[in-house]
Amino acid sequence: MTTVLRMPAAMLALVLGLAAVTATAAPAAGADAPATATRGCTDQAGWDDPTPPRRIHGDTWYVGTCGITAVLVTSPQGHILLDGGTANGAALIADNIRAAGFRIEDVRWIGGSHEHFDHAGGIAALQAASGATVVAREPAARVLERGRSDRGDPQYAQLEPLAPVARVQRIADGESLVLGPLRLTAHATPGHAPGGTSWTWRSCEGEACLDLAYVDSLSAISDDAWRFRDHPDYVAAFRRTLDAVAALPCDILVTPHPAASNLLARFNGDAPLVDPGACRAFADNARANLASRLAGERKDPST
Repeated sequence: MTTVLRMPAAMLALVLGLAAVTATAAPAAGADAPATATRGCTDQAGWDDPTPPRRIHGDTWYVGTCGITAVLVTSPQGHILLDGGTANGAALIADNIRAAGFRIEDVRWIGGSHEHFDHAGGIAALQAASGATVVAREPAARVLERGRSDRGDPQYAQLEPLAPVARVQRIADGESLVLGPLRLTAHATPGHAPGGTSWTWRSCEGEACLDLAYVDSLSAISDDAWRFRDHPDYVAAFRRTLDAVAALPCDILVTPHPAASNLLARFNGDAPLVDPGACRAFADNARANLASRLAGERKDPST
């Protein structure tokens, strides 16, 4: 049975009682960013280069930067934010939430993809600004709370510290965040990082309901000290991740680095935004990447 994480009853009652005053269910007409708004994000754009917010579908918004994704899923009872960008990018995410017509104070939950500084570096600041509860799977939760990773992460030697996050609530594979009409399900997808987590939910725009998948990074990269072939259990878990991602309900694929799924170009209509085969193709590409990495390590044992 799927477990759900709900806001404590007393807090939820307060939110419901004040929803008409505090929460913005939808932006005013015309708040959608124009189709050309993201064209300022070039291939050379950095993690902290700003871009306007953009409705993905229905209640779901892109509120990240040119180089780093953050997703806001909205409801009259409050909102759920996925990922917090870098330490400097947190303010840009907060600005985009406001620019889309919502209040940062109405964010009730903050989840994430994985525990690296480019996606989690801004979570502490966004938690402070919103008062939201941060939720993560156990491997990521430990890193968020202490503000640093450990040698269990393939990229450990390359990772910058994070501002520690207070009171991270644990979520397990298959559990869901529920807030009003929203139900976001967490999927354990370790590989790129030990705490890797992907999220799925259903979003409706009128009668057009689609399955959205926020799929964690799947690249098999590491610092100079880590070899995947020395960690067969980790590689086996990575392969299970790829199988799980390929099977996700996935009409619209969103990734922590928008370039990994050509996301901003898809917003502009340069490629289809809706593609039910996108998650499988994303997993297949990552499977080939992992196989190439392992083959390279066998060919050159010094790597």
